[in-house]
Amino acid sequence: MSMILSASVIRVRDGLPLSASTDYEQSTGMQECRKYFKMLSRKLAQFPDRCTLKTGRYNINFISSLGVSYMMLCSENYPNVLAFSFLDELQKEFITTYNMMKTNTAVRPYCFIEFDNFIQRTKQRYNNPRSLSTKINLSDMQMEIKLRPPYQIPMCELGSANGVTSAFSVDCKGAGKISSAHQRLEPATLSGIVAFILSLLCGALNLIRGFHAIESLLQCYLLVYYTSWRNVKSFLTFGLICLCNMYLYELRNLWQLFFHVTVGAFVTLQIWLRQAQGKAPDHDV
Repeated sequence: MSMILSASVIRVRDGLPLSASTDYEQSTGMQECRKYFKMLSRKLAQFPDRCTLKTGRYNINFISSLGVSYMMLCSENYPNVLAFSFLDELQKEFITTYNMMKTNTAVRPYCFIEFDNFIQRTKQRYNNPRSLSTKINLSDMQMEIKLRPPYQIPMCELGSANGVTSAFSVDCKGAGKISSAHQRLEPATLSGIVAFILSLLCGALNLIRGFHAIESLLQCYLLVYYTSWRNVKSFLTFGLICLCNMYLYELRNLWQLFFHVTVGAFVTLQIWLRQAQGKAPDHDV
């Protein structure tokens, strides 16, 4: 039977469950899906804002916005447009009901459990699609999914559960390369913002020298975005900055050389310090 089985609201940065619908089914497949829920909750920050994970007879769909993710488990034949319309409705209600300050400062799991009432009512409506036709307009969601389909998460990106590697991951190649494209960095610190501004200033001062300006802009990019071999690239870029300043030794005074090299070193340090977000605690979902 095509239906929504359960839904959860989870904080993205650490996987803290904020609210969840009551789950009565205790089948083996559902127990396995709960493991996938937990694994996904640890890695939400690494994925795009709209994703689907296919787990045999079930699908896990989720959307993320403003630091909160809305996840749902449904049967494999449940229509995508209804699934993401359901999640979109949860998102709008949650944002309307709770402000970001409350979600960011929450410390206890399921501290917004009263939201479960809305999840249950909405789930019942979406499990009876004939009653939805006059209440919601699915055409916009259908067009949005067609233009920007959800990212299909391969099993290998989930890593291992309880120390045991998933059997699906054996046949998956290049998993690290896939996940790194969606890796997010830790929030920028004040020193990181200062480094970014100084690097932009160096780039502006070197516009007439072309290649030298590109080095500063590349440092800005490495400071903001995660890439593979990020630290190596930052040290190579700093080395090029030093070489360029040695080449310009006769055209600049010592203070100018000192400023550009110091800014380059400072930005390189900030790139090295701003690491990718780590795994979240193992909360039950």
